Amino acid sequence: MASSLVVPVIDVQSDNFKELWPAMVVAIKTSSFVALDTELSGLGNRKSLLAESIEDRYKAICHAARSRSILSLGIACYKKLNDKAAETYLVQVYNLTLLCSEEYIIEPQSVQFLVQHGFDFNKQYAHGIPYCKGNNKEGSDNRGVHIRALFTELLRARKPLVLHNGLIDMAFLYQSFYAHLPERLGTFTADLSEMFPAGIYDTKYVTEFELRLPASYLEYAYKKCKLDNSRSLTSGKTGPHVHIEFCQYTGHMSTYVDYKECLAVVSPKGRTDICECFSAFGWCRNGSQCPLSHDTNQIVLQDEKVKEDKRKKRKRHREKKKGGGQESEASFAPEKKICHMEVDQEETADVHQKTALCTENEPPMDNERGNLTTDSAGNRVCEGSTDSRNSATAATTDKDTNMKTIEDNVESTRDAGREELNDLSTGTEAQKKIETGTHRAGFDAFMTGYIFAHSCILIKKDVVEAVAHDEQTRLPTCLNKVYLSGKATPLNVVKSTFSKSSKAHVQKMEMVWGRRM
Repeated sequence: MASSLVVPVIDVQSDNFKELWPAMVVAIKTSSFVALDTELSGLGNRKSLLAESIEDRYKAICHAARSRSILSLGIACYKKLNDKAAETYLVQVYNLTLLCSEEYIIEPQSVQFLVQHGFDFNKQYAHGIPYCKGNNKEGSDNRGVHIRALFTELLRARKPLVLHNGLIDMAFLYQSFYAHLPERLGTFTADLSEMFPAGIYDTKYVTEFELRLPASYLEYAYKKCKLDNSRSLTSGKTGPHVHIEFCQYTGHMSTYVDYKECLAVVSPKGRTDICECFSAFGWCRNGSQCPLSHDTNQIVLQDEKVKEDKRKKRKRHREKKKGGGQESEASFAPEKKICHMEVDQEETADVHQKTALCTENEPPMDNERGNLTTDSAGNRVCEGSTDSRNSATAATTDKDTNMKTIEDNVESTRDAGREELNDLSTGTEAQKKIETGTHRAGFDAFMTGYIFAHSCILIKKDVVEAVAHDEQTRLPTCLNKVYLSGKATPLNVVKSTFSKSSKAHVQKMEMVWGRRM
């Protein structure tokens, strides 16, 4: 049986941001890679976000990023521990509550989704960390303790950046903490390639095109990767496995920590009907009122059973064929869930009729995040709590980090993730409440990082050893490839010979690197 995992998420607000600043900077600088996730106030026109032309999509995303805001930012810093078993990471997770100081649009569906998943708007307006969008309006980003300066530290760290369905995230991060978004997509990707020289990785692309999972919304991908990793570990198979460790937070520091429990994936007792819409997309219009199960654990196990049944059918067919049978092998061809392409709310009912996912009496489905974004497991404010494809700190004692600010309150001993064996509750409603509670930017960033770490192990088997051991070339087939909904090819984050960097970016880079060059 796989064990459950308790993830400590540090809540960062305006009243403790300055205190936690040194720890966050150290966590970023000493990490092997950084995973990010955002909660947004909205995304605007859904159809425009899925336009056939990628350039048109980018324009729609720019409009959303300029008129909406980031409500919370999740940062998960994964530091590989060389003195431990292979692929052991010390993970530090932060959930920053933000408050844009300028006027911005907030969409009702986004509010509804976030409130259902525990987002506290009262806390945001009372204790949110203020920031201004676009070009810097408060002097040099290089001075002071604020979000823009923290983003600058992320750039200076030159660490691989990991996101899930990250195009919208990157646009919002650029507009909110860096500069005004350029008008052309080519300019934007050129800027990003220089901002993150260690590379950008999109786990949505990884799970879709490399791992080829039955579904690729964030929570599903995380549960599937965690289950596979646990089974491989308990079976005694040789080779690396992902091991997660966390710092133990004591004293005053413990008051900032919110523990998120990810229960073990175990077979439920009794038969539970699964919502096919949620199973495929990670969201359902009925939300918590749906009479069918939205438990991702059960969905993962059901998909595995279907896969195993098809494998057995193909085996029987081969044996029958050898014996002279005429049964068609095509009837046993494995099928993936419906194409992972976001669908506008107005079109959803028709789409699902065609795919026969919804029953005749089931109301048309809606993107749980209210916005049809992509699937960022809650990343996009208006997506399903999982990605709805339609959806530490400081105690690090590295020699180059002279930081004692929080060492008194953080024990350097690690609790190995506080993993404990727990049986999954059999009550569907209880499970839904548990799953709902896990949704937030910090935890979503942790899940994104875990998928990346696990994928590195799986895909590493097919990579030349010399390349596989290079920290900067993890998942070389996925480097700088960002998932595009409904497209067979990703967006390549590169600087082409036909695109120039934006003026704002050039000026910012001089500020970021000028004093070190």
